Amino acid sequence: MIRAPVTFGLIGATLLVFLTQMLSQSVLGFDLVTLLGAKDNVAIASGQVWRLITPVFIHGGYFHLFINLYSLYAIGPAVERFFGPWRTLSLYLLSGIAGVLLSMIFSSYRSVGSSGAIFGLLGSLGAFLYVNRSTFGQAGAIQLRQIVMVALINLGLGLSPGIDNWGHLGGLIFGASLTWFAGPNFAVVRDETAGRFILVDRRPWRLVWPKVLLGAVVVALLILAALLILPRY
Repeated sequence: MIRAPVTFGLIGATLLVFLTQMLSQSVLGFDLVTLLGAKDNVAIASGQVWRLITPVFIHGGYFHLFINLYSLYAIGPAVERFFGPWRTLSLYLLSGIAGVLLSMIFSSYRSVGSSGAIFGLLGSLGAFLYVNRSTFGQAGAIQLRQIVMVALINLGLGLSPGIDNWGHLGGLIFGASLTWFAGPNFAVVRDETAGRFILVDRRPWRLVWPKVLLGAVVVALLILAALLILPRY
């Protein structure tokens, strides 16, 4: 059984939100969740700051939901295995917000979806493999090339009409950057008691959480700057 509580918790939360969207559409005749929670530059600049995170859990249809949840299922457990639950959750949420922020700056269109947060996990996994390239060797290098190709292909597909590629790029850059400074950095050491070699994280959560907090502060400052710059009408 895959031990990835954060990944499956996020999948469950996203499914619950989508169910609420469907119920709203059925009962009210319109999607109240999207109306109140989608990324909307004017609404955010007017003070509806919850729209910086709520779009991450809202989707535009069954196919949109399936693609993103499948991607989260494919990437999330690998990130969570090495990063642990708290770093994974922080990466996901902060990358999602960073994606919304970059989209706010460069796109005036309304948008929803967890793609920015998932791109953040993808970027974090790529940065992790690069930082730990001496530990994982050739196998890690092959995986890193695959991640780069996946990212480039998906960014290319994101150039299609109706796709918020700025959100993807914002999440990717933030996830990779935060991991570069606060992600796991493993060393292979011999456990004399067990008589075998083990991986030891030289940057455990208890040492790097201030850097994650700094990343959150940077995001907050970017939010403030965006609120000051964007028009309120």
